[in-house]
Amino acid sequence: MPAYAWKGKNRMGEAQEGVLVSESRDAAAATLKRNGIEVTSIGAMAAKGTKSFGSVKAKDLAIFTRQFSVMIDAGLPLVQCLEILGAQQQDKGFQKIIEAVREDVEKGLTLQAALSKHPKAFNDLYVNMVGAGESGGILDVILQRLSTYIEKAVKLTAKVKGAMTYPVAVITIAIAVVVIIMVKVIPVFSAMYDGLGSKLPFPTLMCMALSSALINYSWIIIIAVVLIVIGLRQYYRTPAGRLLIDGFMLKIPIIGDVLRKVAVARFCRTLGTLISSGVPILEGMDITARTAGNMVIQNAILKSKDAVEQGRNIATPLAETKVFPPMVVQMVGVGEATGALDAMLSKVADFYEDEVDNAVANLTSLMEPIMIAILGGIIGFIVIAMYLPIFNLANVFGKD
Repeated sequence: MPAYAWKGKNRMGEAQEGVLVSESRDAAAATLKRNGIEVTSIGAMAAKGTKSFGSVKAKDLAIFTRQFSVMIDAGLPLVQCLEILGAQQQDKGFQKIIEAVREDVEKGLTLQAALSKHPKAFNDLYVNMVGAGESGGILDVILQRLSTYIEKAVKLTAKVKGAMTYPVAVITIAIAVVVIIMVKVIPVFSAMYDGLGSKLPFPTLMCMALSSALINYSWIIIIAVVLIVIGLRQYYRTPAGRLLIDGFMLKIPIIGDVLRKVAVARFCRTLGTLISSGVPILEGMDITARTAGNMVIQNAILKSKDAVEQGRNIATPLAETKVFPPMVVQMVGVGEATGALDAMLSKVADFYEDEVDNAVANLTSLMEPIMIAILGGIIGFIVIAMYLPIFNLANVFGKD
């Protein structure tokens, strides 16, 4: 998304200026107005000569942010910090991004404005938190919070991916084994049974038909699978498609529960980090919605944000969405009432991250016997189906 440089006055009449990443100029102006800024000028930042060097690995970003915070805390000048960090960065793409940021800072841009030119590397959450740290004079503290946030997010994502590795591997092996049996083994039985001239059982006929289709029309099947995958990916990129698929994913038994807990943990961690860093609540909810990772959760957060904008508290509209668990809603309500919403959100995030650990462990232990049973059932059915005619012949000869 584009970045907009703005100038204005806050509620105390003090001059303010900064950079805001937003979907449009009007959206940026509306966000500033909600945050109590009377805008005097706002315009898109010139992107001339700016190159996009691609995305950055979350692990590399976490290390960069942690080292950046230590250098700032030690009193090193901003440009020197960026120069050192760029020189020691092994990822060439990330190195070019850091060098571009350093050059922009040397030219007089704020760090927030310089980072906002590279949205693939530094998302809205990162850019806005850095902006809050710059304006509040606590950039080192904000960078430390950011590094902790990114590290926790990486750890959470790794746990979910780890839980999915085993079932995906088993399914892949199962498909490969079935294909080999269908292409290499069943044709041998088919040739043998064709010479008998007797009526074959339905399971045997079904396996032979599937084998024939797989051998004779494999290229059509491959093209169909590729087209279906491409179609689903394109459909997922549409708002309606993403909403439907994300909603379906949350309803899948066991897996949906894990995904919901991951989404809730991310929501609480992100919003808590933003609020504790001085980002206004409405802007924080807007950023949290865009980084939710699930369209259903995103819509629920945006509906709650609209209600808060109208003067309501956060807990009630969150409860009305029926997406967030009652415990989350109650804890948010307590946090609002006590004025410690950021601390309460962090505690809820810790709790749900532990819940994700338990859910992932349960998922892994449950998936193992299920996958083995499915694989054994498929191969067992094929073996029985192909030997049924032999059993029938044995029974006939036995009676004779």
